[in-house]
Amino acid sequence: MSDDFDDNTAPWLVGAAPTEVAPSLSRDLTVDVAIIGGGFTGVSTAYHLSKRFPELGIALIEAKALGNGASGRNGGMMLNGITMADDADTVTREHELTGRAIDAIEALIREHSLRVRYRRGGCLRIATTPKAAEEAHAMVEGLAGRGLPLRYLAGAELDGLLRARGACGAVHDPTEGVLNGVDLIRAMRPLLVAQGVQIYEGTWVRKVREGEVCELETSGGTVRAKTIVLGTNGYTPRLGYFRTGILPVLSHVIATDPLPRELLARAGFGELSGFSDDRPRLAYLTIDGDGRLVFGGGSTAAYGYRFGNATTYDARRGDGPERALRETLAAYFPELADVPIAHRWTGPLGLTLARHCAMGVMGRHRNIYYALGYSGHGVVLANLAGQVLTDLYADHHEPWRAAPFYMKRPTGIPPEPFRYLGYHAFTRLTGRSPFKRAV
Repeated sequence: MSDDFDDNTAPWLVGAAPTEVAPSLSRDLTVDVAIIGGGFTGVSTAYHLSKRFPELGIALIEAKALGNGASGRNGGMMLNGITMADDADTVTREHELTGRAIDAIEALIREHSLRVRYRRGGCLRIATTPKAAEEAHAMVEGLAGRGLPLRYLAGAELDGLLRARGACGAVHDPTEGVLNGVDLIRAMRPLLVAQGVQIYEGTWVRKVREGEVCELETSGGTVRAKTIVLGTNGYTPRLGYFRTGILPVLSHVIATDPLPRELLARAGFGELSGFSDDRPRLAYLTIDGDGRLVFGGGSTAAYGYRFGNATTYDARRGDGPERALRETLAAYFPELADVPIAHRWTGPLGLTLARHCAMGVMGRHRNIYYALGYSGHGVVLANLAGQVLTDLYADHHEPWRAAPFYMKRPTGIPPEPFRYLGYHAFTRLTGRSPFKRAV
């Protein structure tokens, strides 16, 4: 469920392999499992379910085209971590879990020789005040003692990877990287077909009727399934689920064409895959293998919420969000102040009040599976969701019981008009996100 690429173009399409769009559903259909949403969550779940249970009849239903939503319009960062907690035990567990998830993405690509552009050059989390840098340094010393591959960098060591104006220090994680999500989803399409998954694109799910056998009212017919999977993240409230649990926040992003290596070197970029900062409206940047910069966040203007959970935005070249993004980018890297912007787009983040995702199964008949609310960590966690939901479907819960997302049901976001008024009043007055830190 997503917006068209045509008017809202992310750079991940450039150089991507061509793909054939599957036909729309044009008849009633009965299957064992119906997966709604053709992004990372839906595609990953279809892959793992059909691989482990080849006897199942599985349909993957997407409103537009596979990867046409946030999975194809994102910052591309493969990051460790799930919650915003900073105690050593939690950080260690989450790093180990997400580190294995990144390894699994890489293993999948290698196992099937998929044509996917990705790079694990490591990422930085920069501290923008001396106090934050001191705290980061102390944290890294403790975590490194637990075996995590983290380093604290400052001065010449930091400059060797990234010379960002105002950076007082940084945490370097060499296991993180950048992934082209369009490549991954397009490369996985033939795997799904080979494993018997029926794919229907251009098919809107208008209504869900729960029961021992669920019925999906779609734009092309009724789909009956014993099990359904909600792989719709920020679009999920449209289906009547998690209306007070998911807030679709629009994230504005810009990207350049590949930049000359000498310009990147002059701006202070080493072999890094990307960075994020510690400011209230988090800024982030990724650098793909071609030298293209993708930049988002950094100010209240870089994010937005539209009344009624609307997920579309008419992204225009030179609009207010783009000007704000350029200003933040230039503040970090003055050498890039006049670099041409080749791509300007907007995609919806599915945020939860706790600022981390939720995965589980619900419903009177325990046949509605969900994974959503990735809160900016969807590249890794939405791909992990396929493994999690397949295990839950197999009634194998043990691997995930200790995970912070296990069987969580996000809630607590007020209804309209209070959410719209509250979001805009809070962000404009404070310059911060109206979400609490996770615990």
